[in-house]
This record gives sequence, structure tokens and C-alpha cells, in this order.
Amino acid sequence: MLHCILTIYRKETALGFFKGLSFPLATITFYNSVVFGFFSNSQRLISQYRYGDAWHPCGMLDLTVASMLTGLVSVGIGSPVDLVKIRLQMQTQAVLSENLHLAGSISNANIPLRSVEIPGQRLYRGPIHCISTILQTEGLQGLYRGAGAMMLRDIPGYTLYFIPYTILCDLLKPDASSSPHPGSIWLAGGLAGSLSWVTATPADVVKSRMQADTQLQRKYKGILHCIIHSYKTEGVQIFFRGTSVNAIRGFPMCATMFLTYELSLQFFRGFQDKDIFVVKE
Repeated sequence: MLHCILTIYRKETALGFFKGLSFPLATITFYNSVVFGFFSNSQRLISQYRYGDAWHPCGMLDLTVASMLTGLVSVGIGSPVDLVKIRLQMQTQAVLSENLHLAGSISNANIPLRSVEIPGQRLYRGPIHCISTILQTEGLQGLYRGAGAMMLRDIPGYTLYFIPYTILCDLLKPDASSSPHPGSIWLAGGLAGSLSWVTATPADVVKSRMQADTQLQRKYKGILHCIIHSYKTEGVQIFFRGTSVNAIRGFPMCATMFLTYELSLQFFRGFQDKDIFVVKE
């Protein structure tokens, strides 16, 4: 991890750490709104169906179903966003050139045109150009390359995200009838996030490799081929590469998201209660 940080800084300066940031930054609000909103509404629908009361507390099975459905839905939005982010972040690699002015020297050297590389040349000018290029070269399905691996990551990942959070919040509450303290929410969210990301790392490695696999340099035929090829060439440890980074990143990111979500709900519910009181008056 330290070697990676130093290498990126030396070759690309501090800006290298923020490569591919703009598109996730522009979509993260919408993405998290869908994820948390779908999870909450799924719980209410399940409670309404099973108990006849939308506000009935969910059991462990109910939470598991709601979490798994949330993970499935998140792939529809998150897969294109992750794909664009990874393609932009991989632009330190050499890019294949198809410039016509190279045709003479290439044919004389008996080298296929598509195999000539121009180090330092960028394939994508930004997120919009990246999306349009993928649509032109790979079609709509190109934006969802690696979506299958993302399902393998997010369906169990969100289950190990929401359930530990719920359990930890219940354990940290002073009593069953009170709401958890903001500090408890922050701690529960951070621990749940770290646990979720650590366990999701193997599937995340496969997903990232599939998404970084461009059409011009296609290496993997599918998820299973990616898993087998990675295992044969780099061993089982490759599926746990980046675990420490995911654990470190997961805590503050998820702690902040859960705390913001819970405080926002309390804030808007307070306004709703005030409006109801005014109407009654």
C-alpha cells in the first residue's frame, strides 16, 4: 500500500490520487439516495406484507432480504459509475494507437496496426468522452461490463453492511425504546462498513479487473475465466490485495454516510411532526 502511494505521487503528483473523481462525485448523492431509500422502503413493504404494519420492526430474515435486494438494485446504477472511474484511473497505461500516419512504418515492420502503443497518450478526455467511447466501441452492454462480478460483491456486501449496522446500533442503545446516540451511529456505521468492504474484497478484485479490461486489449472472457486466470498467474493472495485499503477506507466513509442519513431522517421527521401539530391546532 505504501509503495503504491509513493509510486502514484512520484509519477502523477498529488492529482493522481483524485483521477476519475468527477463522475463518482457527481453521481454519489443520487446513488446513496437510491440505496438507502430502497433499503428503508423494502423494510416497510416486507413488514406490511408479513405483519400487516409497515412500521413493525423487521426480523433478521426481513433485513437479509431487504439488504440483498438493495445490493441487486445498486448494481444498475453503480456498475457504469465504477466502470468509468476505473477506466479513467487506468490512464497511466500505454494506449493503443490507430493513427493513419503510422501505417507506413508499421507495415514495413510487419507489426499489426492495433498493437502499436504510444506511451503517455490518453484514450479518454473525461467521463463524458469515456462513456461515449464505450458506447461507440462496446455498446450499452459495455457500460455494464463486470456487472455480474459486482452482483457477487454487492448482494452479500450490502447484507454484511446493513445487518451488522442494525445489530450494533441496537447493542449500543441505552435502552430498547430510545434512539441511538450519534456517536453510536458513527461507530456502528464505520465498523459495518469495514466488515463489508473486507469481505467483499475478492469479488471487488474480479469486478475491477473485468471493468479495466478494455475492448482493444480484452484479456478475460468472463467472470469464471478471470477468477481462474488470476489464480493461476498470481495465486490466491491476489483476491485479497487491497484488503487493508478497503478496511481503512470503509470506516470513515460508511460512518459518515450512516450518520448523515440518520441525522437527515431525524431532521425531516422533526419538520413533519411540527407540520402535523400545526394542522391539528
